[in-house]
Amino acid sequence: IKMKKIYILLLLLAGHTLIKAQKTFVVDLGKSGAEIRPEMYGVFFEDINFGADGGLYAELIKNRSFEFDQPLVGWIPFGEVNVLNEDPCFDRNPHYVRLNEKGLRRGTGLENTGFTGIGFKQNDRYRFSFYARSPNGGEKKFRIELINEANNPIGKGELYISGSGWKKYECLIKAAETCAKGKIRLVLESAGEADLDHLSLFPAETWKNRENGLRKDLVEALYDLKPGVFRFPGGCIIEGNTLETRYQWKNSVGPAENRPINENRWNYTFKHRFFPDYYQSYGLGFYEFFLLSEDLGAEPLPVVSCGLACQYESTECVPVADLEPYIQDALDLIEFANGTTDTKWGKVRAEMGHPQPFNLKMIAIGNEQWGEGYVERLIPFVKALRKQHPEIKIVGSAGPTPDGENFDYLWPKMKELKVDLVDEHYYRSPEWFLENAGRYDHYDRNGPKVFAGEYAAHPKNRDNNVASAIAEAAFMTGLERNADVVHLATYAPLFAHVDAWQWKPDMIWFDNLNVVRTPNYYVQQMYARNVGTNTLPVTEEGNVISGKDGLYASACLDKVHSEIIVKIVNAAAEVQDIYISLKGLKKPIKEAPVQITCLHSNVPEAVNTVAAPNTVIPTHSSVQTSENGFQLKVEGNAFYVCKLKIQL
Repeated sequence: IKMKKIYILLLLLAGHTLIKAQKTFVVDLGKSGAEIRPEMYGVFFEDINFGADGGLYAELIKNRSFEFDQPLVGWIPFGEVNVLNEDPCFDRNPHYVRLNEKGLRRGTGLENTGFTGIGFKQNDRYRFSFYARSPNGGEKKFRIELINEANNPIGKGELYISGSGWKKYECLIKAAETCAKGKIRLVLESAGEADLDHLSLFPAETWKNRENGLRKDLVEALYDLKPGVFRFPGGCIIEGNTLETRYQWKNSVGPAENRPINENRWNYTFKHRFFPDYYQSYGLGFYEFFLLSEDLGAEPLPVVSCGLACQYESTECVPVADLEPYIQDALDLIEFANGTTDTKWGKVRAEMGHPQPFNLKMIAIGNEQWGEGYVERLIPFVKALRKQHPEIKIVGSAGPTPDGENFDYLWPKMKELKVDLVDEHYYRSPEWFLENAGRYDHYDRNGPKVFAGEYAAHPKNRDNNVASAIAEAAFMTGLERNADVVHLATYAPLFAHVDAWQWKPDMIWFDNLNVVRTPNYYVQQMYARNVGTNTLPVTEEGNVISGKDGLYASACLDKVHSEIIVKIVNAAAEVQDIYISLKGLKKPIKEAPVQITCLHSNVPEAVNTVAAPNTVIPTHSSVQTSENGFQLKVEGNAFYVCKLKIQL
């Protein structure tokens, strides 16, 4: 009898332990909270890591107009080839080459190696074009070849030019095999001279098959994110290492052939990742950025220079009294985006193919500037914008870090100026992101709103691993919980070429033929695809769930689709049992499916690579509700999104 009592006691203790181990999270539908803006989660593009030329911009030829400081960078000339600029085809890109075929056996022509080689796909077609003239007016024949790594032709085209005036010529060339690091060869086969400019090679199939188009697979990765906002074109390239090399949006519109190139400020910033051949062709310019925002269904958020060069690299600045051209650039940009076709810049937009306005609602002044110099320059921008465009929201800066002297100085100044949003940047360790998930729980509800404009968890090796992605997911529960304070959030940077990067981690990696979506990408996707319309409180024993036992949670109501969306992060290693209790339902739920998306790996260091792009990807499953709630077994190192249809 005594042993029986001991056995029963052990059973009771075991049961008590199981009950204690299970956690109950209460989602209160009776307390629908702050509105979550549909543009809450988005993307930030900057031309770093060869993200534009050599990346998103589908042009395959480097230095196509011979305008680099060393005009034949990217080119291998053979025979007699000279760079000239008399009587050019384009006034803002005046350099061109003159080929002179004298009958030598080696021939005369050019090869271009592209950006870390040119990727060709078997049976795909490529559109080659150039502007050319024949100085003596006679007909000249050109052979154009796609060349593989073994230096063998895998595609061939021919062009005949004639006449002493500049004309555009083009042909389609089909690739006979796949090649990751090829090149293009151009040979003048007729005796005599020929002038060539703006030699270009695009895949025939670009995003939406547009000329001067974008690389389709990279845009598809963006489209699959379902971003709500698209910030462009930087970042530090807005500032430039010098004011002369800052990004000037007016140089990036109009015919692509006549957009002047610009030195990229990332070409020599990191000496251990030195790329002296890194320039901006501006082929991907503000028109294309606005068009891409429209394609993605994202609100455009352009950034313009405030008259300060990069404060990390330079002390160069525009005197406050001389800021008028910079302020006018901002005003003209709004006209370019929203103006009618009878305005100067609205007409430019219409002539480029988009007579309807882009409906711009926001503009950022400066990137991550700091100090009194930034504030005194921001003041006249705010004054002019409020006067002429009170409908446009203004984004100011909180500096390059999420705390410290500059941050503490800028926030009160942004409140004084009454900017609409303050851009905060956080590049910190995964541990920082976990510890700061409650960062906005006690922010001022009456001040400017927060734009989390650049953030990424940086593990020691700077890899895009699972641990960093889970830390970001945990931090983002705090963004969602405080949607009345945080209005926008964009991970950064966006793109990186595996053979030509300057900075990591990055959301999407790629080479000449492939795209890799990182675990961090999937976290962003899971949030952007599950925004909801209003926050809902989710608590454990009346407390916000923000780090206890490695657990984080947020919840929202989607009034449009009549759904509850619960997001749970387990940053701990062990499995945890959680019961989600749904309080305040109008109609009891007995049995209904809960759709679950989960990102998980038992290996925190796991990454996706070109060789293994699907090592860590979301999985989908479902559970059934019971008694107005549902049971969840939460894996370690995991992020869950749970969706349930309800009756509102």
